Order: sequence, then C-alpha cells, then structure tokens
Amino acid sequence: MKHNSEKNPPGRVILCMNGGSSSFKFALYRMDEGSEHLIAEGMLDRIGLKSGRLRIANAGGDVLRQEECFAQGHRDAVLISLAAFETLRLPVPDAVGHRLVHGGPDHINPVVIDPGIIASLKKLIPFAPLHLPGEIMGIEAAAQRYPGVPQVACFDTGFHRRMPELAQRFPLARNLWNEGVRRYGFHGISYEYIVEKLGAEKSGRMIIAHLGNGASMAAVRDGMPLDTTMGFSPTGGFMMSSRSGDLDPGVLLYLMQEKGYDAPMIERLVNHEAGLLGVSGISPDMKTLLDKRDAEPDAGLAVDMFCYHLRKQIGALAAVLGGVDTLVFTGGIGERGAPVRSCVCAGLEYLGVRLDEGMNARHADTISASDSACSVRIVPAKEDLVIARHTSRLILQKAES
Repeated sequence: MKHNSEKNPPGRVILCMNGGSSSFKFALYRMDEGSEHLIAEGMLDRIGLKSGRLRIANAGGDVLRQEECFAQGHRDAVLISLAAFETLRLPVPDAVGHRLVHGGPDHINPVVIDPGIIASLKKLIPFAPLHLPGEIMGIEAAAQRYPGVPQVACFDTGFHRRMPELAQRFPLARNLWNEGVRRYGFHGISYEYIVEKLGAEKSGRMIIAHLGNGASMAAVRDGMPLDTTMGFSPTGGFMMSSRSGDLDPGVLLYLMQEKGYDAPMIERLVNHEAGLLGVSGISPDMKTLLDKRDAEPDAGLAVDMFCYHLRKQIGALAAVLGGVDTLVFTGGIGERGAPVRSCVCAGLEYLGVRLDEGMNARHADTISASDSACSVRIVPAKEDLVIARHTSRLILQKAES
C-alpha cells in the first residue's frame, strides 16, 4: 500500500492491534511529546461467521463506518479493517503495536518485531493455541498492508514476570519449570495501565480485578506484582464467561478415562462451554444473566457463583498482601456491572471494604463510602494506550540509535 499523499500532522501515528480468538480490535493514536490523542477505534467481530460486523468510531464515539462483513480468518479481518481506514482517509500509521497474549518464558518487555521474533512466536503457539496463531497472522497482514512500517510486540504476560518465583511456580517437577510450565498470568497490559494511572496510590496494597469475557485478578504492592489468578493459560483462575477457571485435575482425568474425552473435547469444554454459560445454560453474557436472574434460577446461580469466586479470590490475594488499601474494578463487567461489584464487595467488611451504593450505581470513579478503610475504584481499561506508548517509545529509540 502506498502512503497517502497528504502528510500526517506532527506526532507519531500508532496503530494498536488486539486480536482475540474470534475478534480483532484496533485503535489509532497520535502520540506527541506530552500529548496522546485517540483518532479512531473499532472492532471486527465474529471472525469466521457470515454475521461478522465491522465498526469504526472516532474519539468522540461518532460512528464512522458500520457494516456486516465476512472475514474468513484473522488475516482477512485485519486487511478488511485497514482497507476501511483508507476509505475513511484516516492517517497511515508510522508504526504498529500488537498485543500478544503470551510471551512464553523468554519474552517479557515490548520488542521491535523482526523475522527472529516471528519465528520465536510461532514456537510459542502450543502455549496459547487459541490466540497466538491469529495474532501472528495480524502481524503478517499489517506488514503486507504497510510494508516497511515498524511493528512492536507487547506481551500480556510480561507484567507478571516480576512476581516472586514461589508465586510463579506450580508444585511440579523442576524439569517442567525449566521447560516453561509456570504461572504466567494475563491481562498484564491492563494491570500496567492501572498501576501507572493511579500514581501515588500504587505505593500500597492493591487488588485489581479485570472482569470481561476473560477475567482475572492481580495482587500488587508498591507497584510490584506479587500474585495473580490466571496461570499457565487464560483458562485458569476463577470462572469466566465461558471458561471454567481452575478445576481439580481429577475432573479432567475422570472425563478422559470414564467418558472418553480427548484433548479437543476437553478444550471445548473448559474454554467454550463452561463458566457463566455452563452454569446458566442460557448465556455467557453477564448483562443478559443479570436481566434474567429473577425469573431464571440458573441465571441467578451463575451470577452468584461468579461473585462468590471473586470474593474468595480477593480474600486469598489480601492474604498475600497482608491486607488491602485499594480495590480496583476494570474491564467490561468491572466498569459497568454495578450489581456484580455490590455482590462481590458484600462480606468484605473485614478487609475494610464498604461501598457507597449510590456512587456504585452511578459508576463513579470512587465507589467506596467516605468511612471505608479500603478505597474501591473503577478505572476504565486502556490497553491500547499502553501499547501505543510502548510502540512510540521503541520506534523513537530505534530512530535515534
């Protein structure tokens, strides 16, 4: 693709790409010294289905383009989205930043992508088979669309690699640890943003709950991660929209030995048929279940179980921290699910948590009562902005070297 004839205004334009298992999210930022501006953002979802949808909006939320489209795979999704950028005359990026769900044992910090990095990422596919293939396709599609434009990989596991070894290790033989079988943790880019956003508050004991279709929590003290709920894969931790979270290994052995489950059947069960969907039998969507919980007992049970699991994990992470000064909710459910926040915090009085239900219902920045010993906050997730920052910094360093 040739660059637009019109020159970009001052500042580096960064395209941020975030490939999920069946969706492709993107955001375009203009990064200048001392300023960060969102230009446009959007998503192409339902990859592989005829009912796929593309939506692009500007920084004010005005829809620039919305249409049904079919993307056979992640490469198609990226190329369709970037072609729409050109049609809308959005600025051509000076660099592209990618969220990579897994960095394995070797990749911690953001890195400029070269053929060696791509080769190492392909070797990591067994660590994250649902995400990495599509993310690698996204890198290759961006290189096809914008030849010569530098690309940067940001690893969702990187934040947690500073955890103590005793938190990263499973109680398994050392040879498996040496081969990379360990607790990696995920949503690290989201946690990084929140730690930086809260500034002075990071110098305390903080539990961050990132609650979306995938959900996890992290314990952070003085800005340093001490533990997290997800483990070797994004399936671990507490129950999620359609993922099981942690299971007794005996359950899986029973299903394999007595019910004839093989690896693909286990994968489908724990990633696509469990969690809120499995318990409710209705939907993986929290809003749908909240709307139906009074009329549908199984919907109510799924919501209650989700909140119970969260509350229990908060207690465990508080034990790691020796108490908690700040509890943060982020992600789609964390930011918009007032009933979930209320249910989770009920019973946490022993940790000094007391909600102001009016502020909670209004989704205020701070939702704890004035006399609450623990500050309870809502911080919108901005993973794309973290990616834009890292990408801008690395390409600037590369240009100056």
